[in-house]
Amino acid sequence: MKEMKTLRLVVDPARLESPEAEKALERAAEILRAGGLVALPTETVYGLGANALDAAAVGRIFTAKERPGWDPVIVHVADEAMLEGLVRDLPEAARKLMKAFWPGPLTLLLPRTDAVPDAVTAGRPLVGVRMPAHPVALELIRRAGVPVAAPSANLFGHTSPTTAAHVLADLDGRIDAVLDAGPTEHGVESTVLDPCQNPMVIYRPGAVTRVQIRATAGAVENYRSNEVLEAEPRAALPSPGVGVRHYAPKARLVLIEGNLAELGARLAEAALDLVGAGAGERVGVMLPTEVAAPAGAAAVVAMGRWAVPEEMARGLYAGLRALDGEGCTVILCPLPPSEGIGAAIRDRLLKAGNKD
Repeated sequence: MKEMKTLRLVVDPARLESPEAEKALERAAEILRAGGLVALPTETVYGLGANALDAAAVGRIFTAKERPGWDPVIVHVADEAMLEGLVRDLPEAARKLMKAFWPGPLTLLLPRTDAVPDAVTAGRPLVGVRMPAHPVALELIRRAGVPVAAPSANLFGHTSPTTAAHVLADLDGRIDAVLDAGPTEHGVESTVLDPCQNPMVIYRPGAVTRVQIRATAGAVENYRSNEVLEAEPRAALPSPGVGVRHYAPKARLVLIEGNLAELGARLAEAALDLVGAGAGERVGVMLPTEVAAPAGAAAVVAMGRWAVPEEMARGLYAGLRALDGEGCTVILCPLPPSEGIGAAIRDRLLKAGNKD
């Protein structure tokens, strides 16, 4: 693809009315209205935005990310009024969930209108929509006046970006601009839910948990495919975020199971095996705060407290990218319990560790 000049537009989320923020937001909105690409911060990760109703603009997302057409993208709105041109009807469960969790990290799969380009949904009848809980994202969408299609702002399959620097590491010269508003809050992508089914189906776990969804709108279950997912599916995926390999660092990822009391010994054993194998491995470790660093580790990144999975989620992608930056050839990473946002962390790590 032809390289372009990528603008870095800095915005302080606490000072949106400052002249600097006004100028940056208006420039980004102009780019979106003109069919360009803008990476924008959300409370989950940075997304790569384009006018969701402009098929050519959406196509540029796929080109910039090198994203295959079978993988649908999520549309972001600034208010519920924007749904009118995107979806045909709202189930009662969706209304309850929107009231409880919007703005927030919950994507709802809803029946789309003909105005939504096929590229957004990979030709599927449902479009994923959410209202982000980030002041910069909301203000940008409001100023642009269009719903914004925005998958994560990284090359396809790579570790998702939680800072503007991460975006530029993958996409500098491939997109028009990035709005730099500092690190994101949650660190993992939104929960993706189909509220049209009974029971409802979670296609991708996130910060809005299964327990919260059940308490708000009723019966819900996790997605289970009857087919073996392939690295290159022959048909469009039913939802964003269910691809077999995503979120992967450059280094080989080795996942370590075990409770907190066992992790130190298991990490030490795995590091020793890798270093002693004589293969010249440079071992990086994603390390919970409560666990001592194993001998043989060339680089260590603090993962956050095991007892506070929100901390581990927030630093997950940044930690994997940091260990890549240290030249690690293999990364050891513990798998947290599948409770609360821990389910989302496990989902991302299992996909990141999946072999091609």
